[in-house]
Amino acid sequence: MKAVILAGGKGSRLAPYTKVIPKPLMPIGDMPILEVLLHQIKRAGVDEVILSVGHMASLLRAFFQEGEHMGALIRYSYESTPLGTAGPLAMVEGLDETFFVMNGDVLTTLDFCELVKFHRESQSIVTIAMYNREVKIDLGVLKLDETSAVVDYIEKPTYNFQVSMGVYVFEPSVLKYIPRDQYFDFPNLILRLIEAGEKVVGYPFGGYWQDLGRPDDYEQAILDFESMRSQFLNGGE
Repeated sequence: MKAVILAGGKGSRLAPYTKVIPKPLMPIGDMPILEVLLHQIKRAGVDEVILSVGHMASLLRAFFQEGEHMGALIRYSYESTPLGTAGPLAMVEGLDETFFVMNGDVLTTLDFCELVKFHRESQSIVTIAMYNREVKIDLGVLKLDETSAVVDYIEKPTYNFQVSMGVYVFEPSVLKYIPRDQYFDFPNLILRLIEAGEKVVGYPFGGYWQDLGRPDDYEQAILDFESMRSQFLNGGE
């Protein structure tokens, strides 16, 4: 099975770290976050990885090379100008069977084999791994009617949302919906698929997931990796 890993972003929310190192090379314990992810998907049966690169591509290639030390073939797809999160997929050759797409900075205990099994059973064109995220609002929230009259006042509420984990399973037929050489993000793609009547499903996951977008999330991920190392690298073995 193949996996396309999106590793071309600038990681601006993690500045100043990402001024000198691409986000997928940010260290978690004694290895980069992307290396943790590569170990996980290799265990799930992925034997070919396509790194979609742009920003600081030379550093990523210098570290991972062709994947010799990982035991999996790694090849590279270069974008000379930013193409968004979905646009780079149109440049990748050979995606002719079910494949993974994922961000290069995901730290999770997600079972990728179970995700693929769910995808196949659902017979969907795209499966999105999703996580329940609580969002706390530290302010009073007003609810208004159409005349701007206040009908409710909620003090510091907590809302629950199902959010994308940045991990997907795609069927090759998705690619025909992605324009070539154009900036195109995942929300644009998913909405286009829905409008076309395609089946897109969410895979609920209740284990560990951390987005490394902000410095405080990154610091927490480092602590979590050290305390849960076997779960990340060996599936809990």
